[in-house]
Amino acid sequence: VYYFPFNPKAIKQEARWGAPRYAVYLLKASGDPMLIDVGEAQAIETLIADLLEALRHPGGPLKVQVLAKELDRLLRQPLCLHLGSVEQLFVSPDGQLNLLPFAVLQDTQGRTLIEQYDLTYLTSGRDLLPSDTRTRRSEPAVVFADPDFGPLESAEAAVKVPSHRSADFDRAGLRFKALQGTAQEADALRTLLKLPPGQVFTQQRATETALKQVHGPRILHLATHGFFLDDLSVDLNASARFARGVGLDEDLRPPIVRGENPLLRSGLALAGANQLRSGADDGILTAQEVAGLDLQGTELAVLSACETGVGQVHTGEGVYGLRRALVLAGVRTQVASLWKVDDAATKDLMVAYYQHLRAGMGRSAALRAVQRAMMQDPTRAHAYYWAAFVVIGDASPLPGEPAGETKITHQ
Repeated sequence: VYYFPFNPKAIKQEARWGAPRYAVYLLKASGDPMLIDVGEAQAIETLIADLLEALRHPGGPLKVQVLAKELDRLLRQPLCLHLGSVEQLFVSPDGQLNLLPFAVLQDTQGRTLIEQYDLTYLTSGRDLLPSDTRTRRSEPAVVFADPDFGPLESAEAAVKVPSHRSADFDRAGLRFKALQGTAQEADALRTLLKLPPGQVFTQQRATETALKQVHGPRILHLATHGFFLDDLSVDLNASARFARGVGLDEDLRPPIVRGENPLLRSGLALAGANQLRSGADDGILTAQEVAGLDLQGTELAVLSACETGVGQVHTGEGVYGLRRALVLAGVRTQVASLWKVDDAATKDLMVAYYQHLRAGMGRSAALRAVQRAMMQDPTRAHAYYWAAFVVIGDASPLPGEPAGETKITHQ
């Protein structure tokens, strides 16, 4: 939790409140809750920002290790005496900790947190309660992937025409490139999940209108570009490598007003996103529109896109963006990303994740298994490739899959 220490004995009013700090409420299966202070917020948040910047680039693993160890010293080491033989951690972060990939934290021996614990992010205590099977619907999995965004030239024409809007969303300068990995991802999931053609929407069929007509599928998989517009200072085009992000013309950046609704500054690109159309099906699905989807009964929503787990952080309330939107829509568990992700690596990660789910592994355990396997691959051992995705919500196996969760061997 993020808090301000208060000294009621201070004589001067301005001296009563200290600098903001972070503390951890530790709750175990038995015993009383514990409150453990972990340090000043400014120092911790600076380290988080530096770590995220280092994680956005596949090179330079040494800097990631140094920052990950320092954050581990501050955030986890004070808890170690109380964790004992715990194997599963549920994290309900506050403030900028919402954006921290806890999986990469390293102890003094260089072991990452994901090597030692099953890790799940929580939006609220409700996530720890069993699913209500009475409200679960029978609709199967639905996949949206590889949308036909339209020619890039259409987006570049934005320099000559006023910017169009989607629910007050300023689109000036946004353009999206096709992602080969999402097409391959859709093909793999079609086979793995045994989906008929009517449940896989690609190219021109992957529209806003089609998605808004989906009602409570058991699994919703969205493989496309994602964005959060508070990150405009970063080169989002990344043409040197294929990543699931948004291309942005530096000269066309729309002004960002922090007071704007953050649900209008994050979203997903669907068919026609480059064509600057107006109306309800303009190819840009904002987080506010996601919040209006009927996803009651959806056990798992996977956002196989970039930065779908980020947004505007509200202390004490979580992240306002796609993460919050999916909760409002009714999703039980979501898999989202914290930075721009490599296209090919994401395709492989997602296919392996679903394979583990189909084998009966828990929603968090399945991601952990994939991440640990990628860590052993020299070409993808850097945390940039495997640590971006997080599981938020219910960690248990998907209802209807084989019973008996596969046990991960700790090394």
